[in-house]
Amino acid sequence: MPDARYAVAAVLVAAAVTWALRALPFAALTPLRESGTVQYLKARMPAGVMVILVAYCLHDLPVTEARAAAPLAALAVTTGLHLWRRNALLGILGGTATHVILASTLFAR
Repeated sequence: MPDARYAVAAVLVAAAVTWALRALPFAALTPLRESGTVQYLKARMPAGVMVILVAYCLHDLPVTEARAAAPLAALAVTTGLHLWRRNALLGILGGTATHVILASTLFAR
């Protein structure tokens, strides 16, 4: 078993490396906050990411089968709730609940 000084040194080194790795992105991004490109991406990326996620989630969906109704209904509920209340959390929770309820009751295999 290593002595106590070695163990303490190992823990201190691990803590210092962890702290540095967590602080580094903030230090590196501080000068970029004023960049025009970063401002453009900040405004456009949330919608772009959501479009990519929706396309990825629905790309293999067999729309001719009845079981496709659960994810499509959940997508409609999510979109409707978000447009109605402008609250992303409400839309996500409502869409998730809709999908879980439909998939586990009406469209269970």
